[in-house]
Amino acid sequence: MYAGLALTVIAAVAPFVDVATVDSITGHVRGAYPDWPADLVAGDRNAIIVYLSVVTLLGIVGWLWTIWAVARRKRWSRVAATVMFALGACHAMLCLGFSGGQYVNVVPYPYGALASLPALAGLGVVIVLWLHGPATGATRR
Repeated sequence: MYAGLALTVIAAVAPFVDVATVDSITGHVRGAYPDWPADLVAGDRNAIIVYLSVVTLLGIVGWLWTIWAVARRKRWSRVAATVMFALGACHAMLCLGFSGGQYVNVVPYPYGALASLPALAGLGVVIVLWLHGPATGATRR
């Protein structure tokens, strides 16, 4: 579970590192809309970054909540982990497949792939929880 949390933190930080270094997201927007002025390109880049940031921050909260539930041996932790996985998988599919306007894919493919890594970790968590339970010992409410 901590690996999934770490991957989500990396996914949250990556767009900001990108903007501070190579700024490939701006290049992605410019590739879709080569005739746009700089302010529109910056606005679209910022919209992509805000989307990725908000969803990954929600993912971090989801991981922390699920880790807490499993550590406390809550009966509902399996269901919670499954729901969190489903939300993460939907986010990953949206990042990998959402197109619109002149974009082949609105979110650049490297960020879509990065978004899928926490979902893969979540799948592993869900499988382990459903096969082996949240933890050994007495179950609390």
